[in-house]
Amino acid sequence: MEKTTVGIFIFDRVEVLDFAGPYEVLSRARMVPGMESRWTDESAPFTVFTVARSAAPINAVGGLKVVPDYSFEQAPEIDLLVVPGGMGTRALLDDSEVLDWIRRVSAQARQTTSVCTGALLLANADLLDGHRATTHWGALDHLDSLDRDIEVDRKSRFVDDGIVTSAGVAAGIDMAFHLVEQHCGRDVANETAHYIDYPR
Repeated sequence: MEKTTVGIFIFDRVEVLDFAGPYEVLSRARMVPGMESRWTDESAPFTVFTVARSAAPINAVGGLKVVPDYSFEQAPEIDLLVVPGGMGTRALLDDSEVLDWIRRVSAQARQTTSVCTGALLLANADLLDGHRATTHWGALDHLDSLDRDIEVDRKSRFVDDGIVTSAGVAAGIDMAFHLVEQHCGRDVANETAHYIDYPR
């Protein structure tokens, strides 16, 4: 089975659930239902990994230290890009190296997504122009204030308008189940939710 590679961008002061929620959902999905299928990756439709600017550990919100799987330079080809948010996005909004990497990976990927204020990074990478999008409720005005042709959705948990954006923090889990359903079907998404005990 050909697996979809999922690259999750992480950075200092990334919100933990922003990246860990989608990581859990996508890495636990299986085409074969049941507990035993989770003991191996044989029926896993996704290969999930983290990517950061360098291979050095990052400090997530709350002080959690995370060692990225890959640096920008080392990362394998990414089919599905996930850009999470958190306090650390503010320092990256004008970071040309990060924005260029997001643009480059998005251009090659089959799908680009964001969680929370990751949408601000996608916007500054010129990826949301002409799209409907959402973000954390505390950043909706910021997204709306950008001088770009973005239709800001203030009500939805996630928005799929070519690029998939989700609202704050826990909404990334709902977005991830949407991705599983898109790629693998509703039954697989629902069975994955049942496995992780998440009321979908």
